[in-house]
Amino acid sequence: MPLSVYVLGLAVFALGTSEFMLSGLLPPIAEDMDVSIPRAGLLISAFAIGMVVGAPLLAVATLRLPRRTTLVTLITVFGFGQIAGALAPSYGVLFASRIVSALACAGFWAVGAAVAVAMVPVNARARALAIMIGGLSIANVLGVPAGAFLGEHFGWRSAFWAVAGASAVALAGVVALVPAIPLPERRPRLGDEARIYREPQVWLTITVVALSAGGVFCAFSYLAPLLTDVAGLDDGWVPPVLALFGVGALIGTAVGGRIADAHLFGVLLSGLAASTVLLVALALLAEYAVAAVLLSFLLGVSCFYTAPALNARLFNVAGAAPTLAGATTTAAFNLGNSGGPWIGGTVIDAGFGFTSTAWAGGAITAAAIGTTAVSLRLHRRTRENGGSRVVTGATAETGTTVESGPTVETGAAVDTAADPSPAVNPVRRDL
Repeated sequence: MPLSVYVLGLAVFALGTSEFMLSGLLPPIAEDMDVSIPRAGLLISAFAIGMVVGAPLLAVATLRLPRRTTLVTLITVFGFGQIAGALAPSYGVLFASRIVSALACAGFWAVGAAVAVAMVPVNARARALAIMIGGLSIANVLGVPAGAFLGEHFGWRSAFWAVAGASAVALAGVVALVPAIPLPERRPRLGDEARIYREPQVWLTITVVALSAGGVFCAFSYLAPLLTDVAGLDDGWVPPVLALFGVGALIGTAVGGRIADAHLFGVLLSGLAASTVLLVALALLAEYAVAAVLLSFLLGVSCFYTAPALNARLFNVAGAAPTLAGATTTAAFNLGNSGGPWIGGTVIDAGFGFTSTAWAGGAITAAAIGTTAVSLRLHRRTRENGGSRVVTGATAETGTTVESGPTVETGAAVDTAADPSPAVNPVRRDL
């Protein structure tokens, strides 16, 4: 793996800490801003919505800009967004700062994912993306619990200042270790990349990503009040349990990243099934503290176990547009991250209690299983009818040709096998 992939994972640590730390800060933010917990939860949705809008928007806006310059600019804007959040005098200002930070975060994810995928062979995509996602997992292990700890002892604003500091470290890493990447001779064109959205498999994969994320974060976003109000744990237990979720996420990412390249659909179906069962179990057993803690850990494993496969699958079916593929993946994940907390807040406001978020989450992940089954059936039918859909000039950045199987189309999506075929050339695609 190129060192720059690990640097991108380090930057994602700062991004991920900001994205998810509000799960442990909702009560103090709600109290300080004089709003309800469900309304404070909308700050999570605001960040996710900013990611949904920002990923494709910034991917398009920066399509022909130098990658390194883009990454430096976006991580800088993100850091200033954290400072604005720390100084926010009102809920409205805090809400706006979350959207600005999310836009920068989305752009970094989209460009960073395209860079990571382009620097490795096609049959190592899941591992490269697992390293980036590993930064997110470590954020859940260290960053999110640390944010909850800072919020409890020094006020929730201190957590925003800490993330601003982490962003500065990430900026230094990108400047020092990510090389200046020249623009390709043939510059990418938006019209060519946008053709991926004609493919049914692209939309099926987007749906699976959004549902899988939405189901888990419907419950996870309200984990803190569930632990204290339902399981009866003290506030001091929230940071360790969030850390435990992060440990599970790190384990899930490592395991899923190792096997997803060879067994992509197997990882997707087994991981989504596990998340569904665990969410139902959490709904039934949340009043028991030991069960709530253990299930939080296992939910972290199952959720992030599927993440490398979900990322790799979208890059496989949208191989003609690596930049938009990264942006679409980011948008799809955060469509779930925004919809999940919103649905969770809705069922809480309806009077069903905090455990209802787990019931709703289980229903959402069950829908993801069904959508994955449809995608797998279409995938098998495509192979039976003549092999994989592939692209001439699949790497829009370079014009490199990747061929696999008898069906070759220009500007179409790549639909590779769940097991990477030996016929696929493991081309190194430098941006």
